[in-house]
Amino acid sequence: MHPSIPEVRQNVPPIPQQKRYANGELRSAATAEAARGPFGVPGSGAEMWMLRGLLFVAAAAICRGLQPGGLSRVTAGLLGLFFAALVLGVEWRTRKEKPADVLGGALGAAAGIFVALLTVLLVSRTALTEPGKSCLEYLSLIAFGYLGLVLGARQGSEALRSWGGTAAPEEQHREALKLLDTSVLIDGRIADISDAHFLDGVLVVPQFVLRELQMVADSNDPLKRQRGRRGLEVLQRMQKMAHMDVRILDDDPAQDGEVDDKLVELARRTGAKIVTNDFNLNKVATVQGLAVLNVNLLANAMKPVVLPGEAMRVLILREGKEPNQGVAYLDDGTMVVVDNARRMINKSVDVVVTSVHQTTAGKMIFGRVDERAEQNSLSAKQVAAGASSPRRDVAQTAGDNPPQIGRQPGSGLPERGNNS
Repeated sequence: MHPSIPEVRQNVPPIPQQKRYANGELRSAATAEAARGPFGVPGSGAEMWMLRGLLFVAAAAICRGLQPGGLSRVTAGLLGLFFAALVLGVEWRTRKEKPADVLGGALGAAAGIFVALLTVLLVSRTALTEPGKSCLEYLSLIAFGYLGLVLGARQGSEALRSWGGTAAPEEQHREALKLLDTSVLIDGRIADISDAHFLDGVLVVPQFVLRELQMVADSNDPLKRQRGRRGLEVLQRMQKMAHMDVRILDDDPAQDGEVDDKLVELARRTGAKIVTNDFNLNKVATVQGLAVLNVNLLANAMKPVVLPGEAMRVLILREGKEPNQGVAYLDDGTMVVVDNARRMINKSVDVVVTSVHQTTAGKMIFGRVDERAEQNSLSAKQVAAGASSPRRDVAQTAGDNPPQIGRQPGSGLPERGNNS
């Protein structure tokens, strides 16, 4: 074993502990889905098929024993099997619907039957013949029951949302669940976004993402080791935020493969959004119809808008690829390519923006040196230098030729003390 590995692991931050619910271990939407039977009902598949078999046997036995309508035993038994199959068909259809829609349909059907009963009471007091009354009673029962079922199923979610003031719990959980990728944890900006309250909902870190972070933190490469440690530290920081709900998900997709493949499969099963910085993962998930939150796209969208013709002051740091080009950078990292600025490296210059190009990596700003601003600056320096030079000349002249008191030779004035 490499001698530096034990020392490295001592410096690796501890793996963040898993948050738990009050009722026990964390369960995700994917784990709950896996615990359901083949028809979406809680329980194992064998138990549900046994229950369905009992339904067929009970329906066939009841119809065969009672023989409704004077049917034979065989025909009555087949009628019971048909009734059980119809019940299973309704179950299969409601499995694909939301619970709120199923509940709304049931309540709507009950309300429709109640309205049908009121209609039957009114029809019974009319002077119609018995066949006419029976026909109206059956038709009203079928019509109002059908309308109540359809309208209730269609408006079930909206009705529960208006009564409760919020969406259904399952809808909230599905919409708020976000899966964090390894790249976004290593990048670290996700913690700043969360700290600024711009990210809500449940942030989920799958177990395979945490294992990949630990492998990177245990790497022999110092750069990779530093990146892995940074990801673990960012995750710990986010778990300490009181307003954030960060959870470690134990559920692992059954398929073997890369972390990106497992993340896409888990997002498809749970209906969650993927938070990542990986360009390829972003494209793959988007093609498959999954929602992706890319921190790089958010950073590019938050950069200040620069239009051609605007002026800015930048520091030229290095020369560009083309002749006489200089390269500068804004505070947010945007590259500024300046023409005819190679001679001004390590100097701050005024630049006029000529064009802005959007690339996959971000924006690139192209500009040229503002000659008028440079000339004005140079003129100001010359004026300042000219204003200070006369004083210096006067001082130097006064120091070199001090004023003399008394008669100067050849001035024609008599000298002091001379009586002649």
